[in-house]
Amino acid sequence: MSTLDYKYSSLLKVSMPLMVSGFIQSIVLLTDSAFLSRYSTLSFDAVGNAGLLFITCYMILVGLGDGTQIILARRIGEKNTRKIPHVFSSALVLQFVFAALLFLALFFYAPKWLISISHDQTIGTLQGDFLSVRAFAFFPSCLFLVIQAYFLAKGKTWPVLFSAVLTALSNIVLDYSLIFGNFGLPELGVKGAALASTISDVIGMLSMVVLFMLDRESRLFRFRFFSWESVKNILRVSSPLMLQGSIALGTWTLFFMMLEQRGVFELTVSQNIRSIYFLAFVPVWGFAGTTKTYVSQYLGSGKADLIPIIQKRIQLLTTLFLFITFHGAVFYPETLVQLINPQEAYVEKSAAILRLISLSVILYGLVSVYYQTIQGSGNTLYSLCIEITTVLIYITSCHLFINVFSFDIYWVWTVEYIYFGVIGIMSFLYLRNSNWKTKII
Repeated sequence: MSTLDYKYSSLLKVSMPLMVSGFIQSIVLLTDSAFLSRYSTLSFDAVGNAGLLFITCYMILVGLGDGTQIILARRIGEKNTRKIPHVFSSALVLQFVFAALLFLALFFYAPKWLISISHDQTIGTLQGDFLSVRAFAFFPSCLFLVIQAYFLAKGKTWPVLFSAVLTALSNIVLDYSLIFGNFGLPELGVKGAALASTISDVIGMLSMVVLFMLDRESRLFRFRFFSWESVKNILRVSSPLMLQGSIALGTWTLFFMMLEQRGVFELTVSQNIRSIYFLAFVPVWGFAGTTKTYVSQYLGSGKADLIPIIQKRIQLLTTLFLFITFHGAVFYPETLVQLINPQEAYVEKSAAILRLISLSVILYGLVSVYYQTIQGSGNTLYSLCIEITTVLIYITSCHLFINVFSFDIYWVWTVEYIYFGVIGIMSFLYLRNSNWKTKII
């Protein structure tokens, strides 16, 4: 296993499969939203909110996977491949433990809690129906994320793309079948959407297992299913990532819960934005994984002086691909909204908000590189501090805009500029004024 070079072609070779994978997942999200909005508005709103709660919990597993990726990439940069099987096996055990805990929370407790806090009891019940099925997806995901971390640490991203394509195609077909009751299957509505996504996750996991078994270097693994040294190291690096990922998505979940208290119109408009907004995350998240791998590998190989060049190149590429994936928010937002939700009552306001927040997406693309550099260097505790500070400012702003000043939903969405601006400033100042390159993991 060798260190990656930093030519534009190499950066794209690592990033493109991740971006295509993210794009496919965004198309799946758009398809899910389009199906549900045509099934019923309340189902569309309920799955939007419940889906955010699921992703909030799922980010705990993602953070554990990101920490595993960072450690594996560092070992590759150090040419210390002997420890890779130990890290992999220990991460797998940890993932399963957390998956079981999250399943128990969402399956047994979340449905009742959502009903108790929902302004609209029908939406609360539908959210519980969704999560009681979707909670089972944590188990295939824990294995998927460890194998993904292994491939990403090596810079081998095409297996992630292949699995994403298979998962997406399965989800679209199953959604159409199980939500509406097509192809002789029962009409399950919200539960059908959850079941379709969960079965698709199992299919994606099985494809990753097959690709892992076929990988030439993985055949050299001699598995040890528990290593205290690896477990402690993984938790030390991953725990801040697990917290900050769930905090970040949890904050957005809280934002939408606040909007649910305002009324169905504000919530539905915002769910339209949420569905389309994930198109903007395609290049950002694609280059986020690339940034972490490059930073960790180059620090491990003693080439930290090249990281600023890598940062600038990733920022340029991120901005270019953001224009490609999200230009519709500026030039034809009405068309995008109508694809998601054709009801005329929501189109004009949703389109106006898309135009308003389009520049915040560019800001996100630029500052994300600095934030991912901190994570890739292993200074995850500091990235957690940055996330917590940003979230406190964001939540305060949301409360003021929604509950105190009762701003129109158009102006409420300006909180996105606050979030990205604060996290960008704090990340840049940390990289400029600290000894982040000396972190040992």
